[in-house]
Amino acid sequence: MAASTRLTLVAAILGSSIVFIDGSVVNVALPPIQHDLGGGLAAQQWIVDAYLLTLGSLILVGGSLGDIFGEARVFRLGVAWFGLASVLCAVAPNVDTLIVFRGLQGIAGALLTPASLALITSTFAGTARGAAIGTWTAWSGISTVIGPLLGGWLIGVSSWRVIFFLNVPIAIATLVIAARMPHNESRRENVHVDYVGGALCVTGLGALVFGFIEQPRRGWDVAVVASLLAGAAAIAAFVVWERRIPQPMLPLRLFRLRNFSVTNVETFSVYGGLSAWSFFLVLFLQQLAGYSPFRAGLATLPVTIVLFALSRYAGRYSMRYGPRLFMALGPLIAGGSVVVLMRLPAHLNYWTDLLPPLLGFSLGLALTVAPLTTTVLSDAGPLDAGVASGVNNAVARVAGLFAIALIGIAASSGTARLTEHGFHITMLVTGVLMCAGGAIGAVGIRNPKPA
Repeated sequence: MAASTRLTLVAAILGSSIVFIDGSVVNVALPPIQHDLGGGLAAQQWIVDAYLLTLGSLILVGGSLGDIFGEARVFRLGVAWFGLASVLCAVAPNVDTLIVFRGLQGIAGALLTPASLALITSTFAGTARGAAIGTWTAWSGISTVIGPLLGGWLIGVSSWRVIFFLNVPIAIATLVIAARMPHNESRRENVHVDYVGGALCVTGLGALVFGFIEQPRRGWDVAVVASLLAGAAAIAAFVVWERRIPQPMLPLRLFRLRNFSVTNVETFSVYGGLSAWSFFLVLFLQQLAGYSPFRAGLATLPVTIVLFALSRYAGRYSMRYGPRLFMALGPLIAGGSVVVLMRLPAHLNYWTDLLPPLLGFSLGLALTVAPLTTTVLSDAGPLDAGVASGVNNAVARVAGLFAIALIGIAASSGTARLTEHGFHITMLVTGVLMCAGGAIGAVGIRNPKPA
């Protein structure tokens, strides 16, 4: 690998790592943030969902901007923006401003994430491209693990604010390396950004999530009902708009493909369950089981270890034998393991109460993730692989957005914080959600015919 192409890969990995780190590290910081800035469960949900809202709804727009202005330019803009937004999050004086700044972080992530992959695609070719994408994916997983562990330790010795300052040196290093990258980026002619679609998507999702998060606190008052109705209307308008324009941010024609459509529905169910599981389990461990932020991050480490060990084998064998069995059995095993957590006591023994269902959940997730991704890309075909990946990524983020908001209604149990009873209900709902994903895969996925 030439030095210039190596620089591109390093910059892409470093840049995207801050997006993945921030997506996981904030969960362990939520109790300390609540202790410092106040706010109940709804505020904690918004701190996570504000980020997922802008990231998930604008990631396809970010990809279009890279096509028009060049992926390297948009990548550098996204990195710089993310660093600045992280500083704003670190100095936020109250919960409301922190939520706003988290939304700004999500916008930066929507610019940065597709641009980092586009840089790799335009720099590498053939088998080198596959190896580069594999390296990028592996380091993305590593950063997801490092985030809660490092962040939990830093919170223990300092403050929750340091987890946002942590992004700044990474962003600066990325910009320094990016300045030395080769500038052989590709730009597509006659590409237009679907600004209206992006605005309708953010408005619709934001209004719906506002209604779901605020309903336990406000009840069915005028603001909640109006927000839900306005959100539904904006999403309906978004679908109509996307069907009419020649260059939509969400190409609905792809949903005519059976496996693509079914896989994205399963993605919504499985990743919604995964996001809610992570959010509420970390809250439970800290607020009810008395774990420190570092210990809470360390508790879920087996999940990532199993994923690293087994995911590539699941992807390989799903290509050989077909993805249907993996996409059916995996979520069922994961969902069943989550339901076991309904019995988790506040005074738990990690080795006997938590670790066994964690390992079962990890096995199910490892059987699911790689086959799910390869099925989306295979059904879309090589010409639409990029946009198919973007759509699936957006679906996964939006799934987490809604799952945390909706399941939070059950978790609140009429109070402002998570209770043991509320946690047990969330594990039941989350397990059912993941099992539903398995049922969708079993019924809907069709194994491709052998060549």
